[in-house]
Amino acid sequence: MAQTVHSAATAATTVAQPDVELRQIFKAFGPDVAVDHLDLAVQPGEFFSILGPSGCGKTTTLRLIAGFETPTSGDVLIQGTNVSKVPAHRRPVNTVFQSYALFGHMTVKDNIAFGLKIRRMGSAQVRDRVVEALRLVQMEPMANRYPAQLSGGQQQRVALARALVNRPAVMLLDEPLGALDQKLRKQMQVELANLHRQLGISFIMVTHDQEEALSLSDRIAVMNNGQIEQVGTPSEIYDQPRTPFVADFIGETNLLSGRGHQTPPAQVQVTTPSGLQVLARAPEQRSEGALPEQVVVSVRPEKINLSLTAPGTLTNCYQGEVRHLMYLGTHLHCVVQLSSGETLTVRQPNRADTPIAVGTPVYIHWAADDCLALAAA
Repeated sequence: MAQTVHSAATAATTVAQPDVELRQIFKAFGPDVAVDHLDLAVQPGEFFSILGPSGCGKTTTLRLIAGFETPTSGDVLIQGTNVSKVPAHRRPVNTVFQSYALFGHMTVKDNIAFGLKIRRMGSAQVRDRVVEALRLVQMEPMANRYPAQLSGGQQQRVALARALVNRPAVMLLDEPLGALDQKLRKQMQVELANLHRQLGISFIMVTHDQEEALSLSDRIAVMNNGQIEQVGTPSEIYDQPRTPFVADFIGETNLLSGRGHQTPPAQVQVTTPSGLQVLARAPEQRSEGALPEQVVVSVRPEKINLSLTAPGTLTNCYQGEVRHLMYLGTHLHCVVQLSSGETLTVRQPNRADTPIAVGTPVYIHWAADDCLALAAA
């Protein structure tokens, strides 16, 4: 995972006036609903990510903020001003796209200066702004090159500089690193986070990459079918998912469905159709006895312990057999079929003292606090 660089905005969630606020936004394209009565607030200086699968409405939401789309109903506010009917070029935002959209016939500095010249800014001020933007993205030596002479990462920096030179109140990022290879993408994640920290303005990023959102964001909104399933910090989204969809979409997890009843203290006893008994913690947002009978238990692969001999615990401890094994360098990815028939994914550190192969009988176990019971969808 890329180096996590969070801004001080995490603690600044009590600011009265958000930088961006969406109120009951509804957007339909004919009979197709893209965004369904969405409420959202992004605080000043926050790095906010909108995360979700293809077709969930995240890009449409960003385009509604940018002004490229008009809401069917609802209001878009930027720094307290309703801009729902304000055209894109008059909004205090700039957008960086996955495709970069650079002008191939212009040099780097001319690409960056383009927006300023359209606004008829004085030549001396344009020059100073361009120099400052080039310095921010560390592209001063490339000022006179053309986009075709740049690498993908360099083109992305130019696209960022072109957006930043206008000094927007809010920076919008639409899958900004999607066209880069994995190694360069991770480098740019760190650079993007550092740039956000230097500037102190709000960044709103749309992505389908869970790791990217977790690494960069102060808060994340997880979208599904045009609605927000959950908003929270990366740790809240990962460790305290509120729905099976969020648990399954963010990272990797094992889901076990069954009947549950709440037991003190704040735990749920779940019985799967095969008779497997699982003890899990109850969601923090639910009161005593509020959990429905049909539940889904989520347990992350890295929370499951695997051993060749019986461990000294009876809580969530089961016998099984390794059915698939994948070597990932630092870790082993194991698929274990339990005696009861369920199949679970286990991620184990690559240690020489635990020889595991396909067909090996094993025990797996995890603590009740390391799995979470959620209401079935």
